[in-house]
Amino acid sequence: MRRLRRPPRAGPTGSPAEPADGDDGRIGFFARYASWAVRNRWYIVGGWVLVALALVLTPPPPSSNNEIASIIPLDSPALGAELRSVQEFGFPLSSRTAVVQRDPAGLSVFVQAESVLDAISIDQTAKLEWPLLGAIPITNSLPLTGVSGERDTAVLTYLFMNPVSSFSSQQEAAQRYIDQHLDRPEDHVVGVTGSVPARAQQAALVSENLPRLELLTVLAIIVLVGLTFRSIIAPAIALVSSALAFVVTTRLSAWLESLAGITTPAELEPLLVALLLGVVTDYTIFYVTAFQLRVEGKGHWRDAVRRAVAVDTPIVGAAGVTVAAGTAALLAARSEFFRGFGPAMALAVLVGLMVSVTLVPAALAILGPSVFWPRRIRSPLAAARHRRPAPGAGLVREAKERLAGLHLMRRLATRRAAAVVVLGCVAVLGLASVAVRGLDLGVAFSSSLPADNPVKVASDAAARAFAPGITSPTTLLIEGTKVTSELPRLIDLQTRIEAEPGVAGVLGPAQNFTAQAYDVVLAKSGDAARMLIVLKSDPLDATAINDLTALRERLPSIAASSGLSGVRISLGGDTALAEGLVTSTEQDLYRIALAGIAVNLLLLVVFLRALVAPLFLLASSVLALTASLGLTVWVFMDVGTTDGLTFYVPFAAAVLLVSLGSDYNIFGVGRVWEEARTLPLREAVIKAVPESSRAITSAGLTLAVSFGMLAIIPLSPFRELGFAMACGILIDAFLVRSLLVPALLVLVGPASGWPGPNLRGSRGRARTREP
Repeated sequence: MRRLRRPPRAGPTGSPAEPADGDDGRIGFFARYASWAVRNRWYIVGGWVLVALALVLTPPPPSSNNEIASIIPLDSPALGAELRSVQEFGFPLSSRTAVVQRDPAGLSVFVQAESVLDAISIDQTAKLEWPLLGAIPITNSLPLTGVSGERDTAVLTYLFMNPVSSFSSQQEAAQRYIDQHLDRPEDHVVGVTGSVPARAQQAALVSENLPRLELLTVLAIIVLVGLTFRSIIAPAIALVSSALAFVVTTRLSAWLESLAGITTPAELEPLLVALLLGVVTDYTIFYVTAFQLRVEGKGHWRDAVRRAVAVDTPIVGAAGVTVAAGTAALLAARSEFFRGFGPAMALAVLVGLMVSVTLVPAALAILGPSVFWPRRIRSPLAAARHRRPAPGAGLVREAKERLAGLHLMRRLATRRAAAVVVLGCVAVLGLASVAVRGLDLGVAFSSSLPADNPVKVASDAAARAFAPGITSPTTLLIEGTKVTSELPRLIDLQTRIEAEPGVAGVLGPAQNFTAQAYDVVLAKSGDAARMLIVLKSDPLDATAINDLTALRERLPSIAASSGLSGVRISLGGDTALAEGLVTSTEQDLYRIALAGIAVNLLLLVVFLRALVAPLFLLASSVLALTASLGLTVWVFMDVGTTDGLTFYVPFAAAVLLVSLGSDYNIFGVGRVWEEARTLPLREAVIKAVPESSRAITSAGLTLAVSFGMLAIIPLSPFRELGFAMACGILIDAFLVRSLLVPALLVLVGPASGWPGPNLRGSRGRARTREP
């Protein structure tokens, strides 16, 4: 006798109170969670409002305000050389702030003399102006070979600041120096330049342009999500959720920074804006798309919400955890700069995930089909109640689009077509990746600023009057017993260094360039000497860093040729610090890459319960990444005028793109895996890919625009990162996930799911199932 199945208990609306069989035929944890979210929708909204109010009303913790610590590692050999130089001579020779005076028609001898005396008076005064500790003037009457033909047109005054003072106080001290000593028109002050003023200008430009970045990103999301769903309510849900996640993240990050003693870089906040708006909007699109597909089925629309939440929450959850874990891989780096990026980005993704899996389902349960307003979508039950046909013109158009997608995928889902698609995609991505071999890294402070920025203007004036490296020369420290007694050999060393490639000139024992030869270049103890090496390139650009690296390797042989033996030679200054930063970044590459790949591979294996598919899925993400970086190198270095990408751009882009690629892998392949429970793998690909590709391409376009908006900030690192991220996400969404991955699944076949049980149905007869 056939056993009858008891119908589910009906709710007050006539619909089942509990969700029917989920799309996978089981009522599990996520089905119960979906019922809980729908039932407690108002409590969820109210809870998040209270959390936001509590965080906004709580005063933020005090900031550490240590801008240098976010960039320069305290164990840097260059920093050690500078500290030993101070111990020997009493003050540093490396300055990070300089006042530029220049008149192309020529500065009078009297103005030059007065500027020199003003600077020396700071050194000789008994009462120092804090944080200004001293000053050394340089005129371009001293020749620098092969760069500038100007003579007697400029004075550059290096200002030595207390290293523990903030950037803002150092700028104020520089301006006070100008006001007190160089306030006449004939002084021809161009401005203040150096790495500290440039870094301060970068932070100021970020703060000034952040509201515009937020506004334009919000407008872009409204347009893109609105067009995707032909609705104004769906983008509102995404924006409210993103705003809530941003408030929670920024407050929690401030407390985390305070408790852990971490100094977050100024570049972080725009990146958090792009990441949160993009990720939360992506997950909103996934949920709304799932709801849209199910609300057209039979039953009450709240049942559609339950089914959508039950099916998409594990996918969204796994995707969010993958992105968070991937960004946290930056903690594997030794550089404090990357270690400051990692926790904040991981926290942002986790907060965005929590908001997405709670607030978005609650909003869908409250608004229902009104989410698609002004477009009208009704479930068949509601349509029958209003005596109107369920499908409208919009739904008919969408049905035609889906049929077209199914037809195209059916034609591509053959082994021969799949092989052609794989070869074509790999060839295109491989060609785009070629340029990545020319990747070079720099730090780019002054050179990253807009051409009309005051610090950039002063830097350019100094470069024309002297040489580009004059704004921050490299200090060469020679230590040895009674080394100052070997003056001819020191002068020979200076002459040989001047002849090295990339060196514009050297100031040292051969010139008495101030009235204080001793305690400036020759120590009174007799055990140390130092020189200033002026490079032909901007001190923090890739060319200068490469030139200094080559010089460092040759210095021992040069010193030996000059007859200096048994001495210790060290390099300090901004270029040496940048060289160490770039070197440590390149060394961190292997640690970050291994950690990121391992984390993403492990999570893909756990979610898909397979070993084969995660391998080629991760390989496709890496190929998309190399193509994106190759195009970035080609645009900015080959076509553009940049001699190297900013040191953190390739690594931040790599971590984010691989993690977001795994995010889309989980969403797209997760759909195929669900369908492959009851359908052959080829049929599962044909059915699932058009549906998931539509959501992925919409989400990818939104995420690409969100990151692309970083280019609004007029700094070259943000333009490079914005281009790399937007390019990589578009490649991933439109080429890799929509074509390459489905083709690989068809080509590899059921072996993709080995050794997991997910694809067993692919060998058997397909069982019919209600869509």
